[in-house]
Amino acid sequence: MFHKLEAVEKKFEELTTRLSDPTITQNPKEYQAVAKEQASLSELIACFRAYKNAKKQIEDNKLMLQENDDDLKSMAKEELAHWEPELQKLESELKIHLLPKDPLDEKNIFLEIRAGAGGDEAGLFAAELFRLYCRYAEGKKWRVEIMDMNDTGVGGLKEVIAEISGEKVYSDLKYESGVHRVQRVPKTEAQGRVHTSTVTVAVMPEAEDVEVDIQEKDLRIDVMRASGPGGQSVNTTDSAVRVTHIPTGLVVVCKDEKSQHKNKAKALKVLKSRMLEAEREKQDKEISDNRRSQIGSGDRSEKIRTYNFPQNRVTDHRIGLTLHKLDTVMEGNIDELIQALRAYYQALALKGESE
Repeated sequence: MFHKLEAVEKKFEELTTRLSDPTITQNPKEYQAVAKEQASLSELIACFRAYKNAKKQIEDNKLMLQENDDDLKSMAKEELAHWEPELQKLESELKIHLLPKDPLDEKNIFLEIRAGAGGDEAGLFAAELFRLYCRYAEGKKWRVEIMDMNDTGVGGLKEVIAEISGEKVYSDLKYESGVHRVQRVPKTEAQGRVHTSTVTVAVMPEAEDVEVDIQEKDLRIDVMRASGPGGQSVNTTDSAVRVTHIPTGLVVVCKDEKSQHKNKAKALKVLKSRMLEAEREKQDKEISDNRRSQIGSGDRSEKIRTYNFPQNRVTDHRIGLTLHKLDTVMEGNIDELIQALRAYYQALALKGESE
């Protein structure tokens, strides 16, 4: 491991030197590529250098224990009590840094939220979940663009598709795919009984053209007039677009834009990402259950999380984590959940690497 790290550190230093070369600044594309590669190694190198420093501190203090001076020996023991646990911690961090990176982590995503079982209550919670992710994205300075949205007419959502773009969006949100269950007393419930409803969430990495090849002959494109509740904000032209991929039967409808061409472009982007996700799911099924759990593909049929409003509790069933602060979670504060999930899947991956 350390021989590999020395080589990576040498590469990092070479990249840093290149960035200070005046000739590279004349080529913005090359400069950006080198800067991105150097930045991707910076956390690993910082950790490795901290590890080497901790190791040297331990070696120096062990030499001090051989001295005849009692004060020096006492000081050395105190230092060792600090540096030895620190060394173990840094070694664990290094192993995590060296795990194979998910090539999709840097990608933007398409977020799809659909109301499941529970009628109007499911639709209301779908809207609240979408707001949660929008608030989280706002805190990350990500951009959210709605591709398509169908409301229930009572403040809820039947479904919403949104593109979220920014830095490492998929890396943070890839574990959110699955069935989200809500338990609470609906406003229409006269007896005060707690009802259970479900919402499905799908997180799909944005597909590049080189990753998904769609032939024009395989598409059926229908245009229609967009409709809205109560006759409001209804387009008077045939701007809504439905794209059907004939070989797979996948269908995408976009009507958010007033322009037919813009809706078609959006629909094709969503279709490509759905096809990429379908291919990934097919590959996941072909590998072992152990490996599939390590990469955290997030089976959409799986109940992953419960939001219990009467107890102000949120529970992630995959990792057995319960937080009694649902009110803050619903405001988009989901970092604690995301970090716990990431740590869990990293631990599984490390276990797989050692076997």
